[in-house]
Amino acid sequence: MSEISAGDAVATAASAAGWRRAGIAGAAIGVIAAGAAAGVAVERLTVGRGMRKRARLALDATGPYGSLRGLPGRATADDGTELYYEIDEVDPGNGKGTGGTPPGPRRRRLFGHKAPAPVTVVFSHGYCLSQDSWHFQRAALRGLVRTVHWDQRSHGRSERGRAQAQGVHLRFDQLGRDLKAVIDAAAPEGPLVLVGHSMGGMTIMEFADQYPALMRDRVAAVAFVGTSSGKLGEVSFGLPVAGVNAVRRVLPGVLKALGTQAELVERGRRATADLFAGLIKRYSFGSRDVDPAVERFAERLIESTPIDVVAEFYPAFIAHDKSKALPLFRDLPVLILAGDKDLVTPSSHSEAIADRLPDAELVIVPDAGHLVMLEHPETVTDRLADLLVRAGAVPESSEARG
Repeated sequence: MSEISAGDAVATAASAAGWRRAGIAGAAIGVIAAGAAAGVAVERLTVGRGMRKRARLALDATGPYGSLRGLPGRATADDGTELYYEIDEVDPGNGKGTGGTPPGPRRRRLFGHKAPAPVTVVFSHGYCLSQDSWHFQRAALRGLVRTVHWDQRSHGRSERGRAQAQGVHLRFDQLGRDLKAVIDAAAPEGPLVLVGHSMGGMTIMEFADQYPALMRDRVAAVAFVGTSSGKLGEVSFGLPVAGVNAVRRVLPGVLKALGTQAELVERGRRATADLFAGLIKRYSFGSRDVDPAVERFAERLIESTPIDVVAEFYPAFIAHDKSKALPLFRDLPVLILAGDKDLVTPSSHSEAIADRLPDAELVIVPDAGHLVMLEHPETVTDRLADLLVRAGAVPESSEARG
């Protein structure tokens, strides 16, 4: 594919056979974007394509998910990349300050003393997602605790990684430094609770490994959701052994080639939207009765990640190994949560983290896939709320709004 010119690409895409080839490439990337691999069976589609397209458009127009917005800000990474974040502050109207103290201005006026900085909960999202993937947890905690939601580099509203645009291979230690930049800009004072899903959890591990003193001085609790401390190259994605081995052999080269033909692949990705949707459902969710609006929301999140970004991030997962950093979390309240049907970061990876952190709370959610926070939001929010109480981020009497 690397030898195809722009003109040839347009001509190829214009033909039926070209669409099919581009569609297969797009579908393969769709699987990777969902965190899986090619070669899976898709449920038989029984509804007309035009009707399905109209249904997707209707869900896009009416779906409420991902609509929450906060106070915007930008942090600058060490390579100059601008990282977008939003802050939701504690609502003084709920009658409780963070930790049950009287809210803001009155406390600061007493004897001229400054009120202590509130606990800030920092949410880090996963691969091919954005800060909006925490929609349900954000809605539930809004006003009860100060939160920061940010988009990882090249994702969401953050800038494309400048180092990567110049040909520097992405390493997850860069993501750890990105998280530090966001904390410096959005939460320079006060205790922190770090929450990470999938790649977001790996980002937290990298952050801890690089900034152990900051971890010791400021981090009050951590939540790892559907993540891994390493050995992701051994994940089977629910495929037969022969299929997994074939994918592992060809995938790096395929991704590199497709990353150079982003426009062609994106055309194919759009042309095979039905197949793409089936793959996302397969690798995002574990139960059959997921709200169609939630399914479509997951599609939109993953679809918004450009193919060249998918390609440049993937190799970093194979290199990820932070099991030696896990002892840095031993003295903290830690929540480890995963879906029992997660094919992307299997629950065995969460169990491996728990083996290193015996005092952590381990929750394996039944009938849940990789996007457990969207599929079973009540369970995730409930356990997260309990962690925040244990960390002193919210008073025990507070109730998260579902």
